[in-house]
Amino acid sequence: MVYILGHKPYEFGLVPDPEGCVTFKELLWAMHEEPGCGHVNQGNIREVLMGEDRCLFEADDKKIRTLDKRWNLNLEDQIQSLPKLLYLGIRRKAHPVVMEKGLRAIESSYYPLSSDRDMAQRIGKRRDQQPVILEIMADRAQTEGNLFYAFGTLFLTPEIQPRYIAGPPVPKEIIQAREERPKKKKEEIPPAFEAGTFLLDINRDTDRSRRKKGKKKKGWKEEARKFRKHR
Repeated sequence: MVYILGHKPYEFGLVPDPEGCVTFKELLWAMHEEPGCGHVNQGNIREVLMGEDRCLFEADDKKIRTLDKRWNLNLEDQIQSLPKLLYLGIRRKAHPVVMEKGLRAIESSYYPLSSDRDMAQRIGKRRDQQPVILEIMADRAQTEGNLFYAFGTLFLTPEIQPRYIAGPPVPKEIIQAREERPKKKKEEIPPAFEAGTFLLDINRDTDRSRRKKGKKKKGWKEEARKFRKHR
């Protein structure tokens, strides 16, 4: 765990947050891919955190990090030299959207790209057992203004436009299903007036009691008193 979290997390396809933390889920993904670690669960990690090596780690309910941190993630200085092609594994569900709209920017997030197709496959399989592997024309994208940062053997980018992405064509049945999907109708605002409605002109009201602003129609008691008074 110290080696994964503190020495070379990029070798395991992990990108810690600015505080050096990864989620327990991400750590378990990486550990399960290693020989002999497939049985490890979060309970086993919690046992380590309560054991004699607990001083090496810090954790909360969701994240963990090691205090023996030997890597550096610099998101200020762009990498100067890039491979022509980098790879990224994505979910099949996201494939049509990415091919159409690219990898869209998400606040404070970066896409982990690799020059090693197998590593891209490894990272992609954590969210889809059959990920779609995309080819990213990284050097061309950087030349035209895209940002790339190095993290060990990984390359991080906040977004990529679709013109720099090559990948398998989207299956025809998916395209057809998207085209046949009913579009959401905009909420219709009812017109101010409809057939059969009219405006009431208070000055044309036959009930004179309603013409006098602020006065209510007299009730039966008032009418009765008036009648007795004039008898």
